[in-house]
Amino acid sequence: MSMTTKQVKRAFKYRFCPTDAQAAELSRTFGCVRKVYNLALAARSEAWTLRQERVNYNATSAMLTSWKKTDELAYLSEVSSVPLQQTLRHLQGAFGNFWQKRAKYPAFKSRKKSRKSAEYTTSGFRYRDGKLTLAKMSEPLDIVWSRPLPEGATPSTVTVSQDPAGRWFVSMLCDDIPATMPQTTNTVGIDAGITSLVTLSTGEKVTNPRFERKDRARLAKAQRVLAKKARGDGANRAKARRKVAKVHARITDRRRDHLHKLTTRLVRENQTIVIEDLTVRNMVKNHFLARAISDAAWSTMRGMLEYKCAWHGRDLVAIDRWFPSSRLCSACGTLQGKMPLNIRMWTCRCGVTHDRDVNAAKNVLAEGLSVTVCGAGVRPQRSSPGGQSATKQKTPRREP
Repeated sequence: MSMTTKQVKRAFKYRFCPTDAQAAELSRTFGCVRKVYNLALAARSEAWTLRQERVNYNATSAMLTSWKKTDELAYLSEVSSVPLQQTLRHLQGAFGNFWQKRAKYPAFKSRKKSRKSAEYTTSGFRYRDGKLTLAKMSEPLDIVWSRPLPEGATPSTVTVSQDPAGRWFVSMLCDDIPATMPQTTNTVGIDAGITSLVTLSTGEKVTNPRFERKDRARLAKAQRVLAKKARGDGANRAKARRKVAKVHARITDRRRDHLHKLTTRLVRENQTIVIEDLTVRNMVKNHFLARAISDAAWSTMRGMLEYKCAWHGRDLVAIDRWFPSSRLCSACGTLQGKMPLNIRMWTCRCGVTHDRDVNAAKNVLAEGLSVTVCGAGVRPQRSSPGGQSATKQKTPRREP
């Protein structure tokens, strides 16, 4: 048995139904969080542009105190100060990512488009006897406990949010020790695709549910209704916008549920998982394929595999995206010439007939195991005999 005892930070997300007073309080808090973030961002940008001066978190925290004393921004004192301080820390983190060239320059939060959320630290909430009460509230939140928190766990932070569909969520960050998984010697290579979401080196193909395409007619109808509404802040337009958001939420929820079940099974059954290091961001620039690629959600699947493997002591190997897995014979290692996407079955000169996706998955596994033995992270780019890059033709066929 694998003796995984590593403690990790894990978020447990639940839906809840606020009272009218709680909903009003949280809506005010969301607005104040957005306002403070924008004010602090404007102050930091102005200080750097005019005086070449960097303003840190401590300075913006002092600014927040002075803003509350003005008549124009006195309403900031009506909500809990904890989420306001937290949004200043988030802004500091955003600037840190920008300076380290991990992200773009922080952007201002839009009232209509930005995510409605507020984060509370331990001084901003009370969790006792399975009941969560936030600051400035007299009653606990009516949470739908779909699963229990870890035994004896106490949340370190609580994030309350409302999605565009109008649903309320609370996410509690707790220390947790992931469940142990049996040790195994199984290995698997994964070839991602469109028709088959993934093809495994074992020959198994997992069909792509195409959740977005299944609800495309419903989504199109809701969007047409929204487009006919008069622009502005009217109630009818807001109602139509929520209907569109509900369709999107249905698609997203079903897709994530399917990916969670798939990735959990792969991690449970295999000790080593090999995938390709695909650049989905570049692939979706092809406007003919962007919708199908986004619906497959390869990046989301990889993210799930990464943290689940880290939790349960599994090995995840990502091979070079330029590795020609589709054109390499898994039996004799011969590299074929150009192979159009309409060729799904092909025969090598050694006489072996391959299914294109299964062959690719076998090559992905072999390549991942070889670079693991050699101690390398990702195999460098290889060139074909003609001098051109021996790239794998990963872009799938055009989505109808």
